[in-house]
Amino acid sequence: MGKEVLIFLHMDDKHPGYIADHLQRQKIPYHIIRGYAGDPIPQLDDSMAGLVFMGGVMSANDDLLWIKQEIALIREALDSSVPLLGHCLGGQLISIALGAQVTTNPVGEVGWHRCSKQINAQTSEWLEGIDDRFMMFHWHFETFSLPEKAQLLFSSDYCHNQAYSYGNNVLAMQGHVEMTEPLLTDWITQWRDDLHNTTPSTQNYAQIEQPLVANIAALNKVAEQLYQRWTSTLSL
Repeated sequence: MGKEVLIFLHMDDKHPGYIADHLQRQKIPYHIIRGYAGDPIPQLDDSMAGLVFMGGVMSANDDLLWIKQEIALIREALDSSVPLLGHCLGGQLISIALGAQVTTNPVGEVGWHRCSKQINAQTSEWLEGIDDRFMMFHWHFETFSLPEKAQLLFSSDYCHNQAYSYGNNVLAMQGHVEMTEPLLTDWITQWRDDLHNTTPSTQNYAQIEQPLVANIAALNKVAEQLYQRWTSTLSL
């Protein structure tokens, strides 16, 4: 049996979003695991080309067996140099596995907010061809500290540690670069009642929905670059 990428979903999304679209275009096989719904969390083995961890409404600090098992799997993958990719909660799980902390962000960050690239060689590589400031979608209330030996890639005005690389094949992000029109439309419809508050860092339903199509198109370009760089490290 050939190698495949495992995608760990943490809520009832029908589809993982742009990362799955990218893998399909690259003809890279993937398999979805829903540990929160009872799927067993596997032990690391040679069939795993890479591990992808998506977002979720829970905290990376929650005392849940499947969260502990995913963190243990991430540590195994780090020890074996298996490529890792984390989105929001997924980025926080990778951070904990690397010895960093996940704590409450100074403010909630919800909606469309621009990020700014850091000036370093790793950012130039991971975000080649991307503008110095670019749009990102956010929906989080916690943040990760930067693990030792990690390289910060970009920040937003409301959350400094938005993304980092670790070594050559680990990318952990706080934002939701995986968004597609169907996925985000489903999110804001499902949780519309949670999208009433408006502050500088949190947007309401209308503020998210009105520019959705144009912002998704711009976000997909960022995702394509980040995912292309990450999948280039897969050993298939």
